[in-house]
Amino acid sequence: MLSIPLVARFITYNVPSQSHLPTTPKSKQDAILYEKICEEHKQLIETLPKGKGWKVEHLYNYNGFWLDPFAINANLLLHTYFKSQPSDIVLASFMKSGTTWLKALMFSTINRHRYTISDHHLLHHSPQNTFPNMEIEFHPTTADFTDLPPPRLFATHFPQTLLPPCMTSCKLVYVCRDPKDVLISKWHFMNEIRSKDLDPLSLDEAFELFCQGVSDYGPFWEHVLQYWRASLDSPDKVLFFKYEEVKKQPQVELRKLAAFMGQPFTVEEEENGVVEDVVKLCCFENLSNLDVNKTGVTDFRVVEMETRLFFRKGETGDWKNYLSNEMKERIDEITDDKFKSSGLVLGAKV
Repeated sequence: MLSIPLVARFITYNVPSQSHLPTTPKSKQDAILYEKICEEHKQLIETLPKGKGWKVEHLYNYNGFWLDPFAINANLLLHTYFKSQPSDIVLASFMKSGTTWLKALMFSTINRHRYTISDHHLLHHSPQNTFPNMEIEFHPTTADFTDLPPPRLFATHFPQTLLPPCMTSCKLVYVCRDPKDVLISKWHFMNEIRSKDLDPLSLDEAFELFCQGVSDYGPFWEHVLQYWRASLDSPDKVLFFKYEEVKKQPQVELRKLAAFMGQPFTVEEEENGVVEDVVKLCCFENLSNLDVNKTGVTDFRVVEMETRLFFRKGETGDWKNYLSNEMKERIDEITDDKFKSSGLVLGAKV
């Protein structure tokens, strides 16, 4: 088991209360540049194709992917201000594909020498607060991550082609999931956080939009394929996970993750059950039953969300409770067509 005492190294990203984060641009030049980006964003939005939004009224097609206005602005800021480090490790995923779980696994693996299982950081904090989301928490006026010790961990839902060029030096961990389960999970989640000024999004509406590719960070299939192809081209830089395989054999996949991040489990750790301890700590059943994840609030700098929203079911195949056979066949046909000749087959290996 994990036995090395807790060391206060990690900074919880409850951003507004962090004294180390600036509240204004660092200089007059920064302020001018920031205002220029905001004006560029305003003009850009007016020129982009728009579709129906899931969380807000409209999504906009930005370089082939559908984003809400805030995400587009965040992307412009990311390209302007973010300075990557070669040791950075970024978790990338399409929304509702297992991000919370992978965040917990990555954080626990990197920091396993700094915590005991009985008093672990995750017992008192949401996995969503273990490391920052680039499209929500990176902002020149409120966040500066240059002081974080390496390896810095980040998370993003941006497709690979929308990442800043400087991030080619980073390692990327990508997790994908059956699109039918993604659709159902995303539909539930988005209705929870959807603007109260808008009517709830029906499943039929969500299904049609998803199939057309019109959902936050979509199209789903193009998003997945970008990272899949990158993992084939640069396996030392991009690790590609399937949610269903992590569910089926979590210890096997965790060992792959640890080795990829440069923190392989030692023989002694294997003999002491550290791999099993990390898996148990981070499993859905454990995390979803912690008070912090049942009643707590996750602060993303610009918005607060009930942490319970990130722990709905964590199952595979939940789509069977919602989709008709015709709906299932339509998504499967789109998936087969999009992924043909790519070598990618979703789901766990039989």
